[in-house]
Amino acid sequence: MKPAPALIDQNGSVIVITLNRPEARNAINQDMAHAVAAAVDRLDQDPELTVGILAGNEQSFSSGMDLKAFLRGETPMIEGRGLAGITETPPKKPLIAAVDGFALAGGCELALACDMIVASKGATFGLPEVKRGLIAGGGGVVNLPRRIPRGLAMEIVLTGEPVTATRAYDLGLVNRLTVGPALDEAMKLADVIAKNAPLAVQVSKQVVLQSQDWSLDELYPRQNQLIGPVIMSKDAQEGAAAYAEKRKPAWRGE
Repeated sequence: MKPAPALIDQNGSVIVITLNRPEARNAINQDMAHAVAAAVDRLDQDPELTVGILAGNEQSFSSGMDLKAFLRGETPMIEGRGLAGITETPPKKPLIAAVDGFALAGGCELALACDMIVASKGATFGLPEVKRGLIAGGGGVVNLPRRIPRGLAMEIVLTGEPVTATRAYDLGLVNRLTVGPALDEAMKLADVIAKNAPLAVQVSKQVVLQSQDWSLDELYPRQNQLIGPVIMSKDAQEGAAAYAEKRKPAWRGE
């Protein structure tokens, strides 16, 4: 029986999506792309889920697009959604990349599509497309300068040279650097987020992302439009009551 291209595991309100083509260093083919897209759809649609983690099986996150599959006519791009269904339309709920080994080309673009990155010290990032006469059009050239200073992003994109996890951490691209497996630390981060009110978490992410394109005059009116329903939500009432009663809140996502 053919192994699943992505393994799905739910741990409470956290879903872990593991890229599962270790024989190809988790290169992204069409089957894997659709499996990842279906998993992030589940993340967004399941009210019991608050956070997702995207990881790689065994020793590599992802070496990028499966070039052999590409030559056979396959594409890991999903129309209107981008690479693996997340680079153009990432999930509404937080997604954390747990990077061990290589996150190169499309693999790096998958990590950049996530909201946070946890990496082991031995991990390597890179956008080597220019070395192959290509462009990192799966999100690399547009997302990297949104995460780190433009000049540094330009260097990574134009040289195509790999970047160590330690350097990526120093640049602010990686949130947490770990000696052990990245997934263990990513799960700790996800657990902290998952303890918070799910509606507040989701809308906070929305404001952080969308406000980058707002003018100064728009900042507070547009923010207030989004956060107003959260302030009036049942979870907001529950949060205040739990604090006053010195107990853990029981979130309902409403």
